[in-house]
Amino acid sequence: MSLFRSSLRKSRLALVVVTVVALLATVLLVQNWTGAEKKIEQTLPRLYESDDGEFRRSLSALLGPQIVEGNKVETLLNGDQIFPSMLAAIRTAKSTITFETYIYWSGSIGREFVDALQERARAGVRVHVLLDWVGSQKMEQALLDEMKQAGVQVERFHEPEWSQWNKLNNRTHRKLLVVDGRIGYTGGVGIADHWRGQARNPQEWRDSHFRVEGPVVAQMQSVFLDNWMRVTGDVLHGDAYFPALKPAGDLAAQMFSSSPSGGSESMQLMYLLAITAAKRSIDLANSYFVPDEMTIQTLVDAARRGVKVRVIVPSGHIDSEVVRKASRGSWGPMLQAGIEIAEFQPTMYHVKGLVVDGVFSSVGSTNFDNRSFRLNDEANLNVLDRDFGAIQRRVFDQDWALARRITLAEWQARPWTERLLERVAGMLNSQL
Repeated sequence: MSLFRSSLRKSRLALVVVTVVALLATVLLVQNWTGAEKKIEQTLPRLYESDDGEFRRSLSALLGPQIVEGNKVETLLNGDQIFPSMLAAIRTAKSTITFETYIYWSGSIGREFVDALQERARAGVRVHVLLDWVGSQKMEQALLDEMKQAGVQVERFHEPEWSQWNKLNNRTHRKLLVVDGRIGYTGGVGIADHWRGQARNPQEWRDSHFRVEGPVVAQMQSVFLDNWMRVTGDVLHGDAYFPALKPAGDLAAQMFSSSPSGGSESMQLMYLLAITAAKRSIDLANSYFVPDEMTIQTLVDAARRGVKVRVIVPSGHIDSEVVRKASRGSWGPMLQAGIEIAEFQPTMYHVKGLVVDGVFSSVGSTNFDNRSFRLNDEANLNVLDRDFGAIQRRVFDQDWALARRITLAEWQARPWTERLLERVAGMLNSQL
């Protein structure tokens, strides 16, 4: 009998332990997959237009940082323009290189960047590389080892640790390269061979990136430093990282960032402010377009007050069919309001850009979905300038000419099997 009671006590103890572990795992999972901050739940009142001074002041005062004058921004299209420019800047570095990216995979372009970075490190340049742990899983360990041996300081963002388990779902999706604190790059491109070429076929992804000079580069450096400090605890400062920057052009610009650890709603709020301020046109290019109900309503309201709204999204050439189906399932109210939606045909469309009235442009890493708005660390370059806006609209028009517009009648006629899959995919909106 005593043996039976002892066995029973052990069984009960084991059950308690299993229950506690299961409860703890559930709590951590909930923390990991949901945000603690409140969501924006109401559409914004329309208080000003895109060319009003109040709109500019709101971007600086409400969201920050300050919009600064005297910048030059060069638009680079696709890998054949983007990668040579980035590599040339790295190879001319004299004092520092800071580089943060989500995707870094093995391959020919990955090899070129490793070679350029380690050559500069051996020459005495301080090189700091921050890779997202998830996004760099396809990068061979040998490449990381080579860089470290050459003196490159390489870190991974939110590498899994038991003490950091609740941060696993928070990735850095930012794309930032700053050379000598004077030249900056940002946009949508990752370091992988998918981005090579000129978007001529499904093996060459379509994307845009931007070369930046002027005072706003210091803001780009600060955004990099934000995550670098979180991972390493090191503060990079001084003239090598933050030199005095003279005007390089005539553009007013702002480097805008968001993170679940500090203002996860700010990126969505920035988009909503810009859409609400629109009075003539909204051109939205986005690779993962899964807007929530409030964002859809804000776009619909813009269309109903006479704003011409155009959206370019990927076609069947996409790396996440779940995202595409969740996106298509949400189009009904927008198409009914007269919003034009078209799917880019030649290849995967990885562009992330917004142009409002040809005056305000926002370009960078942010997708138009819940993951970018609430779960990932993101960074966008905002530019208030008609000439720059005109360039972005020309690029958008070129992409629009290669996209196929989806009509309301076509969307309504899709088979029930597609509707079912879209509904199932839509259940995952909070993670897409």
